[in-house]
Order: sequence, then C-alpha cells, then structure tokens
Amino acid sequence: MTTVAVLGGGRIGEALLGGLVAAGHDPADLLVVERDAARADDVAARLGLEVFGAAEAARRADVLVVAVKPQDVAGMLGEVADVLADPRPVVVSLAAGIPTAALERWLPAGTAVVRVMPNTPMLVGRAMCVLSPGSHADETALATAETLLGAVGQTARVPESQQDAATALSGSGPAYVFLVAEAMIEAGVALGLPRPVATQLVSATVDGAGGLLTDDTAGPAHPALLREAVTSPGGTTAAALRVLEAHGLRAAFADAVEACRDTSRALGSTYGG
Repeated sequence: MTTVAVLGGGRIGEALLGGLVAAGHDPADLLVVERDAARADDVAARLGLEVFGAAEAARRADVLVVAVKPQDVAGMLGEVADVLADPRPVVVSLAAGIPTAALERWLPAGTAVVRVMPNTPMLVGRAMCVLSPGSHADETALATAETLLGAVGQTARVPESQQDAATALSGSGPAYVFLVAEAMIEAGVALGLPRPVATQLVSATVDGAGGLLTDDTAGPAHPALLREAVTSPGGTTAAALRVLEAHGLRAAFADAVEACRDTSRALGSTYGG
C-alpha cells in the first residue's frame, strides 16, 4: 500500500486520513478529493495534504477509498472508472448499504472491491470495521484493506451475506450505547445529581466498562462474567438488573437489532444487492 486516494473529505474520510498520517504514512502519498472548497481547505490544512480532482487522484492511486454518501457513489465512480490505470487500485468502499455487485458494475471488469462497514468511533481511532470481499478481491486485496483500516481501529472479515447483521451490531451500535448513556444521565438527574456530574459519571463508566470488555491482558471477557462480577446476591446492582430484565431489555435489543438488519437489507436491495 503506497498511494491512497480518498474520495470524500467528510468526517469519516478525514478520520481515515488522519489515522494514516498518525500511523506514519507519508502525507505526500495521501490524496483527498473533496468538492466543498471550504471543507477541502480545512482538511488539507489540518493534515498537510494536497486536494486533487477525482480523476487525477484515481489515476495515481494504489488504493482508492470511497467515502462519499451512498447516493453519490455511482456518480463518483462514473467519473473515475475510465482513468483507473493497470494494475488497477484496490477499491475500498465505506459507503453504507451498497453491495459489491453494484460497485463492480460501476467499475472496470475485474476490479478488486472490498466492502466495509465502519462506525463512528473511527473519529477517535477506535473503529470497528467489518470487511467483505467482492468477487475479484483476493487475499492480497483484503490484507491491503485491513492494513489501511488498522490505522483507525479493529477489523473483522465476514461474508457479504452477513454485512447487514454486522451493520445492525457495530455500524449502528454506537447509537444504542449513546441512547443507554443518555437514559442513565437523565435517571441520575431525576435522582438529584447535577447534570454535569451525572454526565461525567456515566461517560466515564461507559468508557471504563468498554475497556474491561476489550482488555487484552487476559483476553476479552464474556460480558456475562463481567456483569456477575459487579452483581452481589441481593445487592444494589441485582435490584437494578431485575428491573431492567422485567422491562424486557434483552427482547428490546433483539427486536431493535433485527429491525436495523432488515432496513439495511432493504436499502442494499435498491442497488441490486
């Protein structure tokens, strides 16, 4: 992986470029395409990069990252398809919901495509990126995508048939955590805590609990074991958990994740996936 061109300098595109710079990638080999002039200037100034037109960036790229909104992907790839030089770049798509079959239709035959579902913790270098290969993406293409995305977090491979389920867990997952945190903060305020104090307590608790889940010293722990370690028989935590279970917390999450999966599947079908 040498020259990386990112089509789209929005929050996710900038986060990826920033992670690559922080990981030691030469800024001279990072190309950004962003049509909003003010946004392009901001990204270039913050990261020390040069902004290119789509065709020129694609012509130079060894890895071409698609980081525009889903509705803009077909048009953007239409602009660059005719200029992709041999050997063609690996195309890594961060566009939600668009299947590899659609991406391959918009690109020259035989182009290696890797579909990725990232999530917003990429903005702080703690992304969970789920990768699926297209029909022409071999092990080298997948490894290239993993190296690229390793600069901003973790990666996992799944068959493309599981992308909608992965979207329901990790792609949309941060929103579930934020909603739980919001509910906890409001509960704390209702108990009389000042809002800033409740926010600090909950934010630090969520961050610390996540750290326990991903602690590498002894390997990731099962959440049930971590929950049991906090829950004394007949204690305060047990009382709280009993109420959450009575209100159907597990069933609510199961239904929510299934609804997200189904919506993702329906969106993908509009592109012929």
